[in-house]
Amino acid sequence: MGSNVDVNDRNGDISGIVMSCPKCGMRHQCVCEMMTPLDNHFDLLLIQHPNELARATNSAKLLQWRLTRCASFTWDRRTPPEALLEIINNHVNPVLLFPTPNSQPVSSPSLTQSDALYIVLDATWQEAGKMWRQSPWLQALPTFHLDLEHSSEFTLRRNQKPNSVCTCEIGIELLKLHNQTEQAHTLSHSMKHYFAAYQADRSGHALKS
Repeated sequence: MGSNVDVNDRNGDISGIVMSCPKCGMRHQCVCEMMTPLDNHFDLLLIQHPNELARATNSAKLLQWRLTRCASFTWDRRTPPEALLEIINNHVNPVLLFPTPNSQPVSSPSLTQSDALYIVLDATWQEAGKMWRQSPWLQALPTFHLDLEHSSEFTLRRNQKPNSVCTCEIGIELLKLHNQTEQAHTLSHSMKHYFAAYQADRSGHALKS
């Protein structure tokens, strides 16, 4: 697939065409160079609402770019992907990171010391609730939640729920829980740089050095 273009000159002058990076989507600064793989010591499975795939502010792409043990599937209410169900059914300890009345803190030693498969719903809170309610196979999983004392640094959207974090920040917290402090710091730095680059790109200019 070729690069996307932004035509600013209505007279057809090619000097008015700004090419977008086909991977990161940036027009004025490419961030692909800093998206080298990071080894994570746990399995992460993202289940994405179809609406999330079209949102330029989606932060899950940072986990998909950087974490080596990260898979993603698109949620389908009627026919969940067979490959997704196979991964869940064949894993020894699949858990859903989603707050419910019976969910436990994700910092529970019984979880962080085991070979867990963390399943994250990549969606708005309203959409995630719909995904959980309409998916019996998700409701059958044990649920855990993050218990954070700090606020989110996600600046591209308004938080829909107090003390909520974006999908990328969930990945950062999981790295910390598995004592991968350096990787968590690196991913956090990449996230902040991407947020700043996205906002600058949206305004039509490159980041100031």
